[in-house]
Amino acid sequence: MCGILAVLGCSDDSRAKRVRVLELSRRLKHRGPDWSGLHQHGDCFLAHQRLAIVDPASGDQPLFNEDKSVIVTVNGEIYNHEDLRKQLPNHKFRTGSDCDVIAHLYEEYGEDFVDMLDGIFSFVLLDTRDNSFLVARDAIGVTSLYIGWGLDGSVWISSEMKGLNDDCEHFECFPPGHSYSSKERGFRRWYNPPWFSEAIPTAPYDPLVLRRAFEQAVIKRLMTDVPFGVLLSGGLDSSLVASITSRYLATTKAAEQWGSKLHSFCVGLEGSPDLKAAKEVADYLGTVHHEFHFTVQDGIDAIEDVIYHIETYDVTTIRASTPMFLMSRKIKSLGVKWVISGEGSDEIFGGYLYFHKAPNKEEFHRETCRKIKALHQYDCLRANKSTFAWGLEARVPFLDKAFINVAMNIDPEYKMIQRDEGRIEKWILRRAFDDEKHPYLPKHILYRQKEQFSDGVGYSWIDGLKAHAAKHVTDKMILNAGNIYPHNTPTTKEAYYYRMIFESFFPQNSARLTVPGGASVACSTAKAVEWDADWSNNLDPSGRAALGVHISAYENQNNLATKGAEIEKLIPMDAAPLGVAIQG
Repeated sequence: MCGILAVLGCSDDSRAKRVRVLELSRRLKHRGPDWSGLHQHGDCFLAHQRLAIVDPASGDQPLFNEDKSVIVTVNGEIYNHEDLRKQLPNHKFRTGSDCDVIAHLYEEYGEDFVDMLDGIFSFVLLDTRDNSFLVARDAIGVTSLYIGWGLDGSVWISSEMKGLNDDCEHFECFPPGHSYSSKERGFRRWYNPPWFSEAIPTAPYDPLVLRRAFEQAVIKRLMTDVPFGVLLSGGLDSSLVASITSRYLATTKAAEQWGSKLHSFCVGLEGSPDLKAAKEVADYLGTVHHEFHFTVQDGIDAIEDVIYHIETYDVTTIRASTPMFLMSRKIKSLGVKWVISGEGSDEIFGGYLYFHKAPNKEEFHRETCRKIKALHQYDCLRANKSTFAWGLEARVPFLDKAFINVAMNIDPEYKMIQRDEGRIEKWILRRAFDDEKHPYLPKHILYRQKEQFSDGVGYSWIDGLKAHAAKHVTDKMILNAGNIYPHNTPTTKEAYYYRMIFESFFPQNSARLTVPGGASVACSTAKAVEWDADWSNNLDPSGRAALGVHISAYENQNNLATKGAEIEKLIPMDAAPLGVAIQG
């Protein structure tokens, strides 16, 4: 992984332009502290800041085909690169980098090869034979990417907004699952899964199929030549990731290099829910656990740096990014270069507490589709940029293409929350890993209520942020907010405070348009706010805003783990018993 910057078709190929591209590329150096590369071909510049994870000795970029007529700069991990190399027997590879296959796939298949890549990626490919170029971003937008246009007709590409905002007349987020071809001068969506149309799926729920798909998603991400660890909050998602990683690590090439002892990391305020739960899971799994504490003041002191790095003024993203930003610095100081994390599960399975109020399975499914499509503006942005601020990569198995296809093809009736039947949020995921003979997690962890990351690190964190913002934003400022910020007008002092900081770094209109807006409760989309009339009076992204759901919805957590027998009729009769161990 890395930071990429490309300037394509600029009117100036002078030494001064090269110096400017180098200067802008250095703004991304935090993303790739291991090596810097810049290649110029006429009026095109491809720059790269590398974080070396696979083949650190020879995989420096830009990368080339055999005769160097095709040049590629890539930010990504291609998990199926070994299989793809086997499909290219007549090609000679210069490095062992997983990204080395991209130039050769282009030679073989033209611009239609992108869907062959299994991984996360943003890349710029320049074909010097006709001076054409191709840009593409991964399916969900796990990697960050922006595109801009200069007055001289140039096209700019950057992993972060700060690499192009001062030099482009207009810029925007590069849409995930799309490519941009200079030949067509426009975007084309290459990622077209069945769920994207939001049609209601009808496949029955098979817990073992779901379990196998997720285990494979985790295992394929253990591709590395450097030390790594797992983020462990003690919630369901990160605990499952840690459990599967711990279970299968010994069978991977990574264990041959770095041993089979898994390191886990957690952050929180002293006494926070996450710290307690994470320690219990770590002890259960036998990981080498690292617990980091921060104070409310530590977080407040970091807010400006956080907003500069994550490039948003969205309230919930800033709340959650700050502890992750602080933790990432600690992790990197231990010599770890990447971590595996649990983002994406709540969007796929309807894990946010407001899903309790979904009126029917159709609207439940459509909301999960809307949430997945918007991930690149929220949790993917947070996970990518708050870690890369310190040169740390985050991998997210829940957003594996194959796993998403399995999970989003299940009839949403099985995902619906039915408290009277013991079906809490993400029940089908919990049930898939509820193995009596070979347990993945303790029962009460497997059935722990959803805590949003910004809540789980300690409830006083959000309360402290609100109090701090109130000292800097007056009532008069809020009254005039619509005149100062007519687009996405902040409605709270906390939102106004973040907006002021954001605009000090990124004052362009294009910058403010990259951030989504609209009403939200407990991380819902604006459409889902309509599910409950009371929510419109309590618009806050914290999970605690899901009135009548948070905590009080589960008066007896212990009963939830035992009520599965009452709904066995929902599971296909030919499904294998969950006590059967799955070996990869």
